Amino acid sequence: MSSNKVHLAIFASGAGSNAKKIIGHFNHHPGITVSLIVCNKPGAGVLKIAADHNIPFLTIEKETFFRGNAYIDELRAYNINFIVLAGFLWKIPEKLIKAYQGNIINIHPALLPKYGGKGMYGSFVHEAVIRDKETQSGITIHFVDELYDHGDHILQVTCPVYPSDTPALLAQRIHALEHEYFPATVEKVVMEKKNAGAL
Repeated sequence: MSSNKVHLAIFASGAGSNAKKIIGHFNHHPGITVSLIVCNKPGAGVLKIAADHNIPFLTIEKETFFRGNAYIDELRAYNINFIVLAGFLWKIPEKLIKAYQGNIINIHPALLPKYGGKGMYGSFVHEAVIRDKETQSGITIHFVDELYDHGDHILQVTCPVYPSDTPALLAQRIHALEHEYFPATVEKVVMEKKNAGAL
């Protein structure tokens, strides 16, 4: 692995549509490479995406993640400098946050601080937004700290919520924003940190 590149690990729990967009974005990038996919669900779609792109993957289990070394040694073995959470449903343990302080970012399918926190993911978020008759929703890209959906915001992008929306329709609009903005935002944050000597 080239030492002058920033090595990303993408953590994902599901189908991996955001992971796929990020992998594509950094294919042939001169300064950033996706070096590892980390997943907590055996058989998740993101693992096939990793295999299709010849990216190593690590399937993690709860006990080691929360009460062991949080897989820090394994991440370091792949020279991981930066972690991107792309639909990863477990809370990040404090040990891992400290090891990668300021170098973990997440995307959330709502306009935080509203509709964040434990249990607020996927369709649960969209159901709550529609139930509360919100007129807009969107995405929040933010740094990760010890609390769910709490770290400093990097970018928020809004989209309308229509009276006729179902959670599935709203999810399509949110996914479109995620795919459009997340890879470029990851690149911007990582390159700023790299150029500042923080990676």
